[in-house]
Amino acid sequence: MTSSDHHFADRPGPDSEQPDDTVWTADRIRALGPVTDITTAARIFGLSRAAAYELAKRGQFPVAVLRFGSRYRIPVAAILHALHLPVADEQPPDPPPAT
Repeated sequence: MTSSDHHFADRPGPDSEQPDDTVWTADRIRALGPVTDITTAARIFGLSRAAAYELAKRGQFPVAVLRFGSRYRIPVAAILHALHLPVADEQPPDPPPAT
């Protein structure tokens, strides 16, 4: 086995839970739309998928969870609020007209 084969074999498979290196900025979270799935919300909060589902089932997820049958949806505004981020892009006020 070559060293490159060894490194490839050590990599997690597509079905394994691995850390997500995505940087979640306020703009990126807002771009998700009005709601997102529980897996994405879990990544934002630094939770595993399994932990997120367990917390949601117990009513202990960090924000309100909407349940539609067997599907969970998380309001993006609630995520932003929990992270103390503005819900909408805050634009600076227009300067007063020159006199």
